[in-house]
Amino acid sequence: MKHKTVSRERVPFWLRWLVPVILVLTWLALAGVGGPTFGRLEEVSSNDQASFLPASAEATAAQDWQAKFRDSDEVPGVIVIESDEPFTPAQLGEVAALRTDLEELKLGSAVIGPIPSEDGKAVQFIAPISESEVEVQEAVKELRDLVAEAAPEGMRTFVTGPAGLAADLVAAFAGIDGILLLVALAAVFVILLVVYRSLLLPFMVLLTSVFALCAAILLVFGMAQAGWIQLNGQSQGILSILVIGAATDYALLYVARFREALTHTTNRTAAALTAWRTSFEPILASGATVIIALLCLLFSDLNSNKALGPVAAAGIICSLFAALTLLPALMALLGRTAFWPFRPKLAPADEREPELVTGLEGQKGLWRATGELVRRRPRTIWIASVLLLVAASAGVLQLKANGVPQTDVILTASNAVDGQDALARHFDAGSGSPAVVVADEGKAQEVLDAVKAADGVGEAYLLAEGSVPITGAPGTPSEPDVREGKVLINATLNSAADSLEAEEAVKALRVDVKAVDPGALVGGVTATALDTNTTAQRDLVIIIPVVLVVILFILMLLLRSVLAPVLLVLSVVLSYAAAMGVSALVFNNILGFPGADATVPLFGFVFLVALGVDYNIFLMSRVREESLKHGTRPGILRGLGVTGGVITSAGVVLAATFAALGVIPIMFLVQLAFIVAFGVLLDTVLVRSLLVPALAYDIGPKIWWPGKLSRPEAEERPDRDEALLAKTPAG
Repeated sequence: MKHKTVSRERVPFWLRWLVPVILVLTWLALAGVGGPTFGRLEEVSSNDQASFLPASAEATAAQDWQAKFRDSDEVPGVIVIESDEPFTPAQLGEVAALRTDLEELKLGSAVIGPIPSEDGKAVQFIAPISESEVEVQEAVKELRDLVAEAAPEGMRTFVTGPAGLAADLVAAFAGIDGILLLVALAAVFVILLVVYRSLLLPFMVLLTSVFALCAAILLVFGMAQAGWIQLNGQSQGILSILVIGAATDYALLYVARFREALTHTTNRTAAALTAWRTSFEPILASGATVIIALLCLLFSDLNSNKALGPVAAAGIICSLFAALTLLPALMALLGRTAFWPFRPKLAPADEREPELVTGLEGQKGLWRATGELVRRRPRTIWIASVLLLVAASAGVLQLKANGVPQTDVILTASNAVDGQDALARHFDAGSGSPAVVVADEGKAQEVLDAVKAADGVGEAYLLAEGSVPITGAPGTPSEPDVREGKVLINATLNSAADSLEAEEAVKALRVDVKAVDPGALVGGVTATALDTNTTAQRDLVIIIPVVLVVILFILMLLLRSVLAPVLLVLSVVLSYAAAMGVSALVFNNILGFPGADATVPLFGFVFLVALGVDYNIFLMSRVREESLKHGTRPGILRGLGVTGGVITSAGVVLAATFAALGVIPIMFLVQLAFIVAFGVLLDTVLVRSLLVPALAYDIGPKIWWPGKLSRPEAEERPDRDEALLAKTPAG
């Protein structure tokens, strides 16, 4: 299609100035409201256990029953005071006096303790914290300050348990609001500055991304406030990165088309409209692919996955709108000035749409050399690429994605993590985080006996009203608390609640109690972790096929082909496997991680496959456009050359933004950052630049089967192409 120069007079005033100004002002208003909302996300965000629970698992059902036995919503904080030598009677008296000070804080119900350890080197208190009365993080800080000041000199003090670990987890997520965003934006700005050598354009692209994020935050805040979604720190951090990365990717594709259009016309509005028409379909298809892939997370049985799906999808929707409305409006107003000081020049009329024979005409530098390599040895390239990816995929066998102890999740110094270690040294390691058994009232004693006899259980007791243990000692209640025909039994495990040994104990405990009471439920911290890991592995089997089918369908609609989409999907799946294989080797042998969260493979798949297909969409949509004009093989080389720079830049930007997640000291986010950043670069550099073009070139027009482009009349004449190629100048 020839592009004609359009004079300014032929573009109406309302289209040339009014529409762009209205669009920019509308986005300014959205940003003005959405920006301040960023600081309010904590109001609707929760990092407690409930936001990550599997929706229909046994541990979740047990927690619901447990809530019926509590008059308040309390989280236990476990205080440990440790010494290198056994406590003296005077020190024990000094520590015992601490109970009065703890209760004066009025954080929750009665404080339990002091409980001395058998070796005499530690004392434990359990201080319930009522979430309805005080913020857990503030309460834990008060406890730590009080205990550190009141403990005998030379003692080590810790506040751990569910409350302490939750507080330290919230503190680790604190970087989301500031550092993460600044690191991501700075990385994107530097990359854009290097790529475009323009002082103004990087600001326009970043403005598009930031405004998209402001709109996304406003949308997500509204959905969370209405109770439609459950927002947590994990999905909040991913939202920021995903929006910046995706909006920048879409913006770069539009900018590339706009710059190309400026070589065909002196009219900035006409160029903006041409760029919009030619980039609309691939950007929309790319965005739709990612949105639908993310919404497939709604099929997950994990609350955290279900929450991320609509949150991230909302971010992509806002990225799409910003890239297709705000950026075109800015470009229509700025025109060539956006590229200052290297403004694109109007090409001579006879060079604006070159006649292609080989597809390499008019190309220079790296992408001409890449196209030349693909043209000469397509089969060698794609086979070598596949073998390389298969070899990298072998590392998947070393991936240990069966969950990690909660104490390993936080990668920075943590008082709660150190406290868990101290607890394990001196007490039953499961103290403060017992397994909870919900049993039928009529079988209470039989179930209690089975729990006491179970392997891995230190002690167990029925609970009376107020969570008071029935121990048989003078002054303790003799009748258990009964709610709707059910009783509660607490079982302290011998192993740390977040350990694999504790999970094995819970598995055995479930078998033992169900043999006595088939309706019994086993919950608690350990059971929740176990059910979360099991559910995450089940989600892999369900969600991955759904995502692949959705992506395949969208690609078929976009490319009007069956064979090309199938090969593209296979290429990104292979790329994902290679990225996971290399990541496993890095996690195990370089970073020394004990394993990976069970949700890491699923999140890695959704992001890598959905985002990896983006670059293939950008490439193959342009290849199809060029193939319609010049034939398949010239079209492949032409499409590779003209999209090479922009797609590579987009890949580097996306990799850099996801790598920014690594600044948050949470193992899951650090692992996800590496997987996606490495996977995107692998997809951009190897799969999109070599494997896909070489495979398509080798297959030829049949790549479009069963579409019109695959018919015999679309075949090129390679003898004529080879002869003319020899006459084509290399520069």
